[in-house]
Order: sequence, then structure tokens, then C-alpha cells
Amino acid sequence: MKKLVTLFMASLFLIVAGCSSNEGASTDGTTSETGEKTVVTFWHSMSGVPQETLDSIVEEYNNSQDEVQVNAEFQGKYEESLPKFHSVGGTEDAPTMIQVQEIGTMSMINSGNVEPIQKFIDAEDYDMSGLEENIINYYKVDDQFYSMPFNSSTPVMYYNKDAFKAAGLDPEKAPETFEEIEEASKKIVESNDQMKGFALQAYGWLFEELLANQGGLLMNNDNGRSETPTEVAFDNEKGKSIFEWANRMTDDGTFANYGTNSDNMVSGFLAGDVAMFLQSSASSRDVIDNAPFEVGVAFLPYPEAEERQGVAIGGASLWMSKGKEEAEQNAAWEFMKYLQTPEVQAKWHVGTGYFAINPAAYDEQVVKDAYKEMPQLQVSVQQLQATKPSIATQGALMDMIPEERKIIETALEEVYNGGDVDEAFNKAVEQVNEAIKKSNTARGE
Repeated sequence: MKKLVTLFMASLFLIVAGCSSNEGASTDGTTSETGEKTVVTFWHSMSGVPQETLDSIVEEYNNSQDEVQVNAEFQGKYEESLPKFHSVGGTEDAPTMIQVQEIGTMSMINSGNVEPIQKFIDAEDYDMSGLEENIINYYKVDDQFYSMPFNSSTPVMYYNKDAFKAAGLDPEKAPETFEEIEEASKKIVESNDQMKGFALQAYGWLFEELLANQGGLLMNNDNGRSETPTEVAFDNEKGKSIFEWANRMTDDGTFANYGTNSDNMVSGFLAGDVAMFLQSSASSRDVIDNAPFEVGVAFLPYPEAEERQGVAIGGASLWMSKGKEEAEQNAAWEFMKYLQTPEVQAKWHVGTGYFAINPAAYDEQVVKDAYKEMPQLQVSVQQLQATKPSIATQGALMDMIPEERKIIETALEEVYNGGDVDEAFNKAVEQVNEAIKKSNTARGE
């Protein structure tokens, strides 16, 4: 960190040396003419431990130099902050930069109120190739970057090693397929009638990830990568297999139904009510630190009839508001680059469980020490780096994906509560297709 601050201060010295006769003005526009700090308003959606880590990083940045003041402001969950931005985008009330969930990508691009960071990349020939390939693959749209990757995660499977031992299962060998999870769940319930085997939150993101892990596409037109989607691409056995899997475990009495409530699911796991569940890798520290038993972390499962393909990136990226003063935008760009440095990404990864989007961070001593203490943190990184690059694992692009997720969640809940699989699945396909049609019509397509 000291090395980073030294380099940063050295660069500031060169900037000041090149100033014109206007006191405080700089050649790159990061300082105001009055010599006051340039203020960057940063809207984010981090809470809990991730917010504590982010606040610490922002504080360290502000204290490392005298040119820029970053004000990090929590704006609620992703689903709350994105509409807030759209309500003020293009006005004085818009933030300098905002953290937006990955599925908000097309919504932000279509808004017309963002400054693509490709502008800043091109201006200084900034090299993005050092960042994790499977992360930047998602955020590269039409061969350019509109936003800067920041907090990236994928789902993993958490499991109770103590429960595995009690059921006669190998705690060091997690189930890999849907079918293996079903068999393990039966043994767990047989050994402890107070514990269910597996929980799958009714969450559209998890459905998308389980689909991608089979090589399945969510939308047509190459997952929206070649053209705007016109219909779903999951209306097949790969898509339905996820519904059927949950239904089989429900019928077996091994499935724990927490609906859409992730907090209750995590609490149920920590309380010993369920032995396995899927959730974001960003939950790693929280789950492992709070469990009264040994927690195992494993790759995302897949049907035995398929081959594992890997995971698509979840999380969020950082967007620049259009129409802000040049000094303000340049200051935000400097902060975005600071966040990509190995030292900062190492702190972010260890402090939260999110990936280090700069893989050089994994060579930092703080990460090596954390892996010795908590080797489970490595699993999500290994899963990401083992992912096969494809259209499926690159992830889908469409502005109505938030609506698609709600539809899928409702359909999954119907199955969890005893509804017919075919009926729930077919209705979901029809509703998502209708939502795609309405979205395209609204944009004149």
C-alpha cells in the first residue's frame, strides 16, 4: 500500500508541476481552479461487511492524496439504486459514478446518461487485459467497455461438513451433480430427521447460473450478444431440468423450501436445519465466520447427463455519469483505476469474498495468509478460472432480465409448493417471451 501511495503522490507532483498560471489547475483536470479537492459522488449498494470494507478502501484513498475526495453513499439494494439513477440521470443530481448490477448493463447503455469508460481507456491507452478474462468478457459490449468491473461473484455450494460425517459421507468430497446432491440429501435426512438435505433459493440468478453451467443459453441471438433477443432460449430440457431437480427433492422430503428469502436460508444453514445450499461466493466470509461447524465450499452442480461448463459473472460494475465536469470525470476515473490495483483488490477479496478482478491480487501476502486460514475462499476463484469461455458463460444481455428473474422466481416457488413442473415452466417461458416483446416494442424494435 505504501508503494501505491508513493507512486500516486509522485504522479500528482508531476501534474502540479505542469499547471498553468491558474493556481490549483492541473493538466488532467482532476483539480479545481480554486485548489480545492475535486469531489466524486459514488453511489453504491454494498451493506454489512462489504460496506465496511468499501468504506475503509475509500477512506484510505482519500487520505492517500490531496486532490480528490470520494464520497461513498449507500443507495439501497441494486433494485433500488438503478431506478434512482434513472430518475436523476442527466441532471445535476446524478452521482459522478454508480455501482450497477450486471443485469442492469443494457438498461444503463440504453439510458443515454452514461459516459462509456472506453473514452478514458483510449485517451491514455489503459490496458484492461490484466484483469480476469472471464470477468471482462461479460462487460465488453460491442467491442468496448461501458463500465469498469468491480465487485464480481459467482454462486458456489456451501455444505455442512459435520452433517456429512454424521451421515457417513466424505466431508472432503462434495457432490458434483444434481443426482449426487439428491443421494447425499437422502442420507443426511436418514441420519438426522431434523435436517433437510438441500435448499435452492427461488432466485432467477441461480437459475441462470445452473443453466449456463450446462452450456444453456437464457436468450436467443447468442444470449443477446449478436442482436437484441426476441425470445427465450431456455425452453428446453436444460432449462426444465432445474425445475425437475427441485421437484424430485421436494417429493423425496429432502428439500428445504425458503422461497425467495436468502436470509432465512442462510440462517437455516447456520442453525443446522439444512446441510447444503447455493449462494453467492460473496457470502463466503459471513457464512464461514458465523457457522458453529466446519463449512465446505464447492463448485456449482450440474446434471449428470451434461458436462460442467462453468459460471457466468454476477456482481456489479462502476458507471460514469454523462454531463459531469471534466475534472470530476477524470477524478472518478483515477479512483476506478485505483480500485483495480492488486493491493486494493487483495483487501477487497479477503474482506468480502468477492473475486479479485485483478488476478495479480492473489499473489499479495494478505491473500496468501487468508487462504492458509480460510482455504474455502479459493474455491470460487478456482471455479471461475476453470470456466470454459462461451456465449453461455459470458452471460446474457437484455434490459428486461430483472423482470425475467421475477418470473422465474414465481415459477420456482410454484413448484416448491407442489405445483406441476410442466405448467409452471411453460407459463414462465410464455411470460418471459411476452416481457421481451414488450421491452422491444417500447424501444421501437
